[in-house]
Amino acid sequence: MVQTEIAPHGGKLINAFVTGDEANALREKAQQLTKIHLADRRLSDLEMIGNGAFSPLNGFMNRADYDNVVVNKRLANGLPWTIPITLAVTADEAESLSVGQEVALVDKFENLLAVMTLEEIYKYDREREARLVYRTTDETHPGVRNLYRRGDVHLGGRIQVLGQRGDETFPEYRLTPEQTRRAFAERGWNTIVAFQTRNPIHRAHEYITKCALEIVDGLMIHPLVGATKADDIPAEVRMECYRTLIKHYYPTSRVLLAVMPAAMRYAGPREAIMHAIIRKNYGCTHFVVGRDHAGVGNYYGTYDSQYIFDEYTKEEMGITPLKFDHAFYSPTVGTMGTDKTLPEGAEKMTLSGTKVRQMLLDGQVPPPEFTRPEVAKVLIEGMRARQQQG
Repeated sequence: MVQTEIAPHGGKLINAFVTGDEANALREKAQQLTKIHLADRRLSDLEMIGNGAFSPLNGFMNRADYDNVVVNKRLANGLPWTIPITLAVTADEAESLSVGQEVALVDKFENLLAVMTLEEIYKYDREREARLVYRTTDETHPGVRNLYRRGDVHLGGRIQVLGQRGDETFPEYRLTPEQTRRAFAERGWNTIVAFQTRNPIHRAHEYITKCALEIVDGLMIHPLVGATKADDIPAEVRMECYRTLIKHYYPTSRVLLAVMPAAMRYAGPREAIMHAIIRKNYGCTHFVVGRDHAGVGNYYGTYDSQYIFDEYTKEEMGITPLKFDHAFYSPTVGTMGTDKTLPEGAEKMTLSGTKVRQMLLDGQVPPPEFTRPEVAKVLIEGMRARQQQG
């Protein structure tokens, strides 16, 4: 069967990387340009714009797109989009900049990453963004806390990307949308489901991904490896968990493991839409949306991240959400399931995340109904190493 590619969001896959003579000329010019230093989260955004994962964006948002996304959950042209992708600087930094100027974007190692043409310099309402995007102004929310620490002025404009960040991780799994699309075609996959995760895959996740795999040609396990909360499992430990689980418990010919370098916003429903759009750009036709997708604390309802998809038509989203209830092991029937599939009143085995973490810290393997023993071993070793490092 001939591979039929899903169209990127907006119809064109952006590639903001510049090569050859043009790149050499930009590097020469950049030596004289004002430098803007990017921290982890903006580095992730830059990479996602550059490789096309944020298509149709070709730079950081101007005011019209920013305002429309915050208020209406769409770009200024009406295309679904839910998370602002912006570059904030302090008022002092902005004072020396002007529209039309080019600036050099660099990382903490002073590596030149991109040249940006400033199309707009504008102030924004931080509290409004928190209230509408995160549904709270509470600074204990990690996304809001990060927002409030940023500068007061946004720089909007097109970027031309020249290089990779100096601390890039998992290069062998850091596939661009162009590369994943090519990989799907080489495998003959016409339908692909993406699974977003920032945690190790436990038995409930395994059950959900395998249910999804029953109706498509291939599964892309696509963990987020950009900035997350301090108490999340480190990406290198999670990656070893994914490799171990796939090796022992999945049909390896039907699974692709790749990483997504985006930063985590913890924006719940809005981030679920954003995660789906990103996977559409990577070439996926379906996307798993589980319980409390991209949530944190009690800021969002259990299934709010599924309900938000009803605000958009199938045609404008262009990717099919697969909505799953909370999955668990039931001793009553001796299998995994959800309230949709198990008999009424079936016993549910549950363990809190706190309890599981404590067991792992104590070197205890949780019951196999919760996690595969091979994965538990990786987690125990990882948590011990982290504890030793303080």
